[in-house]
Amino acid sequence: MKYMIMTFGSAEGALEAMGREWMLEMIQFMRTLDDDLRKSGELVSAEGLADGSQAKTVRFQNGIPVATDGPFAEAKESLVGYWIVDVDSEARAIEIASRIVAFVKAPIEVRRVMDAPPEV
Repeated sequence: MKYMIMTFGSAEGALEAMGREWMLEMIQFMRTLDDDLRKSGELVSAEGLADGSQAKTVRFQNGIPVATDGPFAEAKESLVGYWIVDVDSEARAIEIASRIVAFVKAPIEVRRVMDAPPEV
């Protein structure tokens, strides 16, 4: 079963709040986690994203698509990175997410990647 493990926050805000040293430790932690998941054969994909301040949101307005700055004007935090893992169970995906939470001390979302569209 595939799961997406998502981390939310603000890269810019984390640097200000946690400091450069913590950011460097976090990057090393993420590299180690990626290596461990790659070695176990569970890693499908993992990426860090640019800070949400660099995002564009495309909405349908007045019959046309319109791009605006930022993920959401009212949100301070947005998706900053993710892993897609192929694991035997939801429990294993939660175990991986727990490892991340233990380091970042922030919520991590675990969501199953659908194999097919839901039946309607």
